[in-house]
Amino acid sequence: MKQEIITDIILVDIINFSTLTSKQQLEIITFLTKSYRRVIEKMLVSSKMPLSTLIMSFVSTGDGFYCILDPKLKGYGTFLGLSFNHFSEQISKKYPYFQGIKIAVHTGGVSRFTDILGNENYIGDGLNDCSRFIEFKNFTISTVMISDTAYNELKKFLRYHRDFEKILIEREFKRSKAYTFHDKHQNEKKGYLVWLRKSGIITPPKIDFL
Repeated sequence: MKQEIITDIILVDIINFSTLTSKQQLEIITFLTKSYRRVIEKMLVSSKMPLSTLIMSFVSTGDGFYCILDPKLKGYGTFLGLSFNHFSEQISKKYPYFQGIKIAVHTGGVSRFTDILGNENYIGDGLNDCSRFIEFKNFTISTVMISDTAYNELKKFLRYHRDFEKILIEREFKRSKAYTFHDKHQNEKKGYLVWLRKSGIITPPKIDFL
């Protein structure tokens, strides 16, 4: 059995995707996926790392996608979620019917497997748990919901990367009180809404992957 990988998981979920026409669904999911990939690639230029060293995989959900980070970048997931959130504001200007996205960040376990087509894919409680934070009823646009485990990893990340703590201060990072709620399976979850008053894209740190 392959070893479970503990890492940051970002879930991007398009609001009211099912109410769109088939043409609109295809149009927005194609644009969203390609645009986010281009944004990430531009982010990586300054860090001098290829996409594969930042992100292990994108996993489609139909109305969005999971983004699974390399475990060496645990803690950066919140920054990437906030960066995704900033870009979504630009998308709404292009597509009037686009109602926004919900973004959740969780640190949990995933396992790699080869699917029926021979492609690498991922499953695990980490993905399932991450999706539960999208269910939070008090979710507001322009915020990112992060689990308590993701928040703990963010604090560890900031201890090792002091320059990122400065970035959060400059961007006026805000965090809500801790919210506790029950998901659809009645499991208790705890997390925080976070946002930047001065939104923008935050590039990853330079890390030795050797």
